[in-house]
Amino acid sequence: MSHSIKSIRIHGIGMTSQRTRERLVKRLEEVGIRDSRVLEVMRRTPRHLFVDEALASRAYEDTALPIGFGQTISQPYVVARMTEAVLADRRVDRALEIGTGSGYQTAVLAQLVERIYSVERIAALSDSARVRLVELQLHRKVRLKHSDGSWGWPEHGPYDAVLVTAAPAKIPDVLFDQLAEGGRMVIPVGTGWSQELLLITRIGNVYVQTPLGPVSFVPLQQGAC
Repeated sequence: MSHSIKSIRIHGIGMTSQRTRERLVKRLEEVGIRDSRVLEVMRRTPRHLFVDEALASRAYEDTALPIGFGQTISQPYVVARMTEAVLADRRVDRALEIGTGSGYQTAVLAQLVERIYSVERIAALSDSARVRLVELQLHRKVRLKHSDGSWGWPEHGPYDAVLVTAAPAKIPDVLFDQLAEGGRMVIPVGTGWSQELLLITRIGNVYVQTPLGPVSFVPLQQGAC
């Protein structure tokens, strides 16, 4: 791929252009996203690369979109809200992401933390996310693993931040165990249409839960495929 074609692909054109991204960022500000670091990363991250080409024109709508295998790329507001909550104006050296999916949330985090360990149970999604992260030159900060996300990734813990992009009915105990002292976890919890986004903050051996509002995520499933 020539440099000019690659530049157009990444920067976008028409409905995937920078102007369209600016409109999305303005909407995010209007609905309450305040962290300037998060807004800037959302502004420069080409979400259209993380969806099927047929859906690229909808990439900067504030809505979830299908990515195959019964999975979705999260609504931009939810990505920004979860990122803002898990960072909370502090330095994050080591983050765990459960549910790599298309790699969009991974790409956003990679620009804001020192190191990300991301787990995905569907091999094809993990493989395609890797290609996108390489294209955006973010891969050096990310390690991907094809595995059951409900196990976390204990070898590299504990983590300053844990971000989960699928909803368990109950938070797996191993994720509490892998959260560092003072660490924060953002996770949707619940079944069907009854899900709540929770912020978990570890203070000593106490895990303080703060509700962040209702959400709708795909369920956190066990096993790898």
